[in-house]
Amino acid sequence: MELDKKLIGHEFKPFTATVEAGKIKLFCKAIGEEDPIYSDEAAAKAAGYRGITAPLTFLRALQADDPNKGGLLRLLNVDIGLILHGEQHFEYFAPVVVGDVVTCQEKVVDIYDKKGGALWFVVQEMEMKDQAGKLLAKGRGVTVVRNPDAGKK
Repeated sequence: MELDKKLIGHEFKPFTATVEAGKIKLFCKAIGEEDPIYSDEAAAKAAGYRGITAPLTFLRALQADDPNKGGLLRLLNVDIGLILHGEQHFEYFAPVVVGDVVTCQEKVVDIYDKKGGALWFVVQEMEMKDQAGKLLAKGRGVTVVRNPDAGKK
């Protein structure tokens, strides 16, 4: 199995997701976050935010709202059993608050192999903008694809 490097530059269909207080509350419960800026509007405003704010890592959870889930797997034509989430990085530019409508645009920026083709690395970048088009964050992730044919001759 060899991944097609012609997929570099592929842009996925953008999607939007609304930041909701209930989702932030569940996310904070899952990660053990108890700061009131994530649950109490008065506390968030007192801290200088426009409203209840989302923890930084919430943006990764927001990506789960993509209606085309599994788009990368379909694009690569690989089984989910062959992939591993390699890494994820975010660069933040503005706080995300309840009520924001975030547009996410993702693209494939690199594909390379290691270990003689035994492992393929797919690098994706995503921009996240608010309803006014203001850049909130940029994300960069790496998906590792194991080559089931590696070592077979």
